Amino acid sequence: MGHINFSRVILGGLLAGLLINISEFILNAVVYAEEMNAAMAALNKPPIDDSMVIWFVLLGFGIGFMTVWLYAAMRPRFGAGVGTAVCASLTVWGLAYLYPNLFIMIMNLFPRQMMAVATVWGLGELVIAGVAGAWVYKEA
Repeated sequence: MGHINFSRVILGGLLAGLLINISEFILNAVVYAEEMNAAMAALNKPPIDDSMVIWFVLLGFGIGFMTVWLYAAMRPRFGAGVGTAVCASLTVWGLAYLYPNLFIMIMNLFPRQMMAVATVWGLGELVIAGVAGAWVYKEA
């Protein structure tokens, strides 16, 4: 088994994170901006501000790095390609999107429809970002 090419994980993670952040901007700042601030107000919390957005952007890149790293780790066992990238993406999506969003829905913290759309949206964004990041990844 080869070693993980961490410089390519970083490059692929940057691309994946960029795509995730663009997608999250569209979802949260365009599609659901008003609904999100209303949901925050219903919880007696302030609206989303720039300091929060900085953290969300960093988290988006973190998810991108994790997805590409997982792809690189899975690649020797499952082979290079889109199928392995999708498996890595689905794993990260389940842990980072599906599980926490279901928790939020069960706890009734945010509107269920908004969380359902965010969860499905996240599935699409993560698969696209994961495949793009995996495309950049090459073994040393």
